[in-house]
Amino acid sequence: MSRSLIIAAAQMGPIARSEPRASAVSRMIAMMERAAKQGAKLVVFPELALTTFFPRWYMEDQAEIDTFFETEMPSVETRPLFEAAVRLGVGFYLGYAEKTKDGEGRTRRFNTSILVGPDGTVLSTYRKIHLPGHSEHEPWRAFQHLEKRYFEGGDLGFPVAEAFGGRVGMCICNDRRWPETFRMLGLQQAELVLLGYNTPVHYPPAPEHDHLQDFHNHLVLQAGAYQNGTWVVGVAKAGREEGCDLIGGTCIIAPTGEIAAKCTTLGDEIAIADCDLDRCREIQDNIFNFKVHRQPEKYGLLCK
Repeated sequence: MSRSLIIAAAQMGPIARSEPRASAVSRMIAMMERAAKQGAKLVVFPELALTTFFPRWYMEDQAEIDTFFETEMPSVETRPLFEAAVRLGVGFYLGYAEKTKDGEGRTRRFNTSILVGPDGTVLSTYRKIHLPGHSEHEPWRAFQHLEKRYFEGGDLGFPVAEAFGGRVGMCICNDRRWPETFRMLGLQQAELVLLGYNTPVHYPPAPEHDHLQDFHNHLVLQAGAYQNGTWVVGVAKAGREEGCDLIGGTCIIAPTGEIAAKCTTLGDEIAIADCDLDRCREIQDNIFNFKVHRQPEKYGLLCK
């Protein structure tokens, strides 16, 4: 008997700087409702799905920066999304900017994603580890990428949760480019990896790679899926947002590395696939059977 899970990858078009969270949440609920009508039990939204991608601007006023962060989840603005999930019996992945306090009362800020069950319960939390970009003002860029200024590196590792009938891991945007991300999840027998991204078409440090952005996106997602025998769902915030063009390419990838479903626009759109989690065994029990074929004693350089 297969462990079938219908998943919807819910791509979002641009979010303007002036667009209120309530509007973004309303857009997400509309896609969740369409997905539920098609049988989806899990809906995956993008990275920083509640606001525009604010790290493209250099800001010095911390109060201004903090307007893009969430201090509770759910909040007044996001509670309708949780309520819709419960009403529809659908779980979801959501990326957002998190402002919190640690056990010593220090303020911490992370680029975060959560996995929420169909009962509205937060099942797992991930904080982005591979922060791209820079931390200081670089006015020569057409736009900035200041994640290293506004976020700390994640402190929760790469958790894998028992959820939706399988083993689910998460990552965020730039994490997908690093094979260590997928291998850390794969070593925990992840069967499904969920991730959102905001990826510009233009890469200021190496503009000669601009035409490769869509190719590189699918390359790393497909490699991560195949080399670890896991389903991968990668979801974009896409389109022209505040003068910055973001790639689309939202997709659901099978453990064989094949694209099972894909968005074709740069706006709000869902791509749906019926994901049999037992298909992970085709890879995890054979060519990438870690217990049989890995040679960890030969990989010392990876940790030096």
